[in-house]
This record gives sequence, C-alpha cells and structure tokens, in this order.
Amino acid sequence: MTDTGLDPRVQELLDREEIRALITAYCNAADRHDHAKMRTLYHEDAIDDHGAFFCGPAMEFIDKLPEIQAPMEILHHNVTTINLAIDGDYAEGEVYLLAMHRARTPDGPIDVLVGGRYFDKYERRGGKWKFLHRAIVTDWANVHAPSIIDRDHPFLAGSKFGQPGPTDPSYDFFRLLKRGD
Repeated sequence: MTDTGLDPRVQELLDREEIRALITAYCNAADRHDHAKMRTLYHEDAIDDHGAFFCGPAMEFIDKLPEIQAPMEILHHNVTTINLAIDGDYAEGEVYLLAMHRARTPDGPIDVLVGGRYFDKYERRGGKWKFLHRAIVTDWANVHAPSIIDRDHPFLAGSKFGQPGPTDPSYDFFRLLKRGD
C-alpha cells in the first residue's frame, strides 16, 4: 500500500467510498448493457462466477454478456447492505442485492426477482480498486410466469421508460454520467 500521508481512518473512508462506487457502477453497467464500462471494473485476470450463466475469467464473462442479456427486457440491480473488510490494497465484500429481471421466453415474458449476495474480492492496483473475484449467491427468488409488469397501465401514461442499451433516457439527460465511463 502506498503511504498517502493521510490519517489511516481517512484513507479507509476513501477506500470504502471507492469500492462502493465500483459496486454501484457494476449495477449501472449491467442494467444498461454497457459492456465497455463493465470491462473497466475488473482487473484483466479477474474471475466472475455467475453460477449456471458463467464461471471463469471475467473478460470472457463480459464477452458472453450480449448473449446472456439478449432475452432481458428489464434488468434492475439494487444493492443494499454492503459489508467491507479492507487490508491494505486488498479488500473483501459481502454485498446484498435485489435484482429484477424481465426476460423473454418462448411462452412469453417472465419476471424474476432475485434476492442474493455478491461475494467480492477487490484489489487496488495502480491506485485503482477493481474486482478481483466476484461470485453471486442466490438466497431467494420470486418468479412470475407470465410477467405481471404492466407498462401500459394508464397511471404510467406519458412516462419515460428505462431500457437496456444506449437508448436509455439517462444518456440524453446526463452530461457527466456517460456510457462506457
């Protein structure tokens, strides 16, 4: 660990905040299908374990994301409790998540709400925290087949709807939060 000259408590707060930003950037990249951004979040030799979807080198996982995400009409990752332990340039995290998926199937769209946790290992290299190893553990799931999402309800008339990819309304709204960054 590089000696910054900061009070160790201040350095730990800075490290925690950078790791939290990494965690939330992952959610944004996943939900917007922003694979360029996703690549910036992992070290080149990182591992990703998404169970049946993929387990192996993170860069290969990202290569497969277009195929994995193809049937996903809605992805909405939310992180809640973040437990971190930091030891110099290495850290571990248990991150609770709620992830909503609406996916196309041959029988029509289904909804899958997953409650789970990410088991993360992070490493700071070149002054930047990134994922070293990320694994997802599912604690529960709520499945609705057919989907119960109703974007056509009159209550939502005139609403802008989020969507995967570069046509999401956020890219027209923000100047600083850009795709791929």
